[in-house]
Amino acid sequence: MTENKSHCGFVALLGAPNAGKSTLMNSLVGSKISIVTHKVQTTRTRFIGIALHKNNQMIFVDTPGIFEPKKRLERAMVSAAWAGAGDADVVVLLVDAERRIDANTRRIIDGLKEGGKKAVLAINKIDAIRRDSLLSLVKELNDMGDFSEVLLISALKGDGLEDLKDTISKYLPEGPWLYPEDQMTDITERMLAAEVTREKFFLRLHEELPYAATVETEAWQEKKDGSVRIEQVIYVERETQKAIVIGKGGRSLKEIGKLARLDLEEMLDRRVHLFIFVKVRKNWGNDKERYDNMGLEWVE
Repeated sequence: MTENKSHCGFVALLGAPNAGKSTLMNSLVGSKISIVTHKVQTTRTRFIGIALHKNNQMIFVDTPGIFEPKKRLERAMVSAAWAGAGDADVVVLLVDAERRIDANTRRIIDGLKEGGKKAVLAINKIDAIRRDSLLSLVKELNDMGDFSEVLLISALKGDGLEDLKDTISKYLPEGPWLYPEDQMTDITERMLAAEVTREKFFLRLHEELPYAATVETEAWQEKKDGSVRIEQVIYVERETQKAIVIGKGGRSLKEIGKLARLDLEEMLDRRVHLFIFVKVRKNWGNDKERYDNMGLEWVE
């Protein structure tokens, strides 16, 4: 990397589901732009977060977790993840130290080898395991893959993130920045609002429903007083699922709406009037229009 000259490049964050990619990207960017839950496979498409480090602009691509897909939506998610890696200047493989090396992580390492892609290995949640166990994990991973660098981090606590940014910067191509200095993401506010509501949906409904639903922002109206009126629809596949989302006396939907509104007001720095409706769209997981709205390719 040439000193005192600007560098800019795309950095793909790869990992098994729930490895901490969204938490890492939010920490690196310094703002919440990707949803974070304790559920696996909550990131469905590629999100871009933009961070500056010294004279470098790093464009992070938070990809869906890579796993063995069974349904069409899952195939599209995994395809999006690999596409993000293929287009990137730098690949960061994130491994959860607590979970060690599972089948999904092995699948990713094999895929990187097959594609001839070297990755920066970032072992996450290092504060959660003993040092001797951590050292054995580092050795095991090094024996499995061919990594350009190995770093130990905690995405949640921020440990090792400066070292990670320094390391990434070394591999960025020289060139002008692609985004303005103050831009943190390329996600539209409408999509960001839908993702915020989807996060609250995941957290509120636990194991009952989340993967059978999607959220879309259907209307966005700027008000004269500086506030914004947002109308969203949660699409589910069956009437029974609709009843679960709404909850007894509308409690579940009210709670989801309240939590989403508070988050959005903080993120948008203004008053938000949020209206959420629930509709049944049978078999939406096989509806090409839904994939277009999520920015996913239609995968046969």
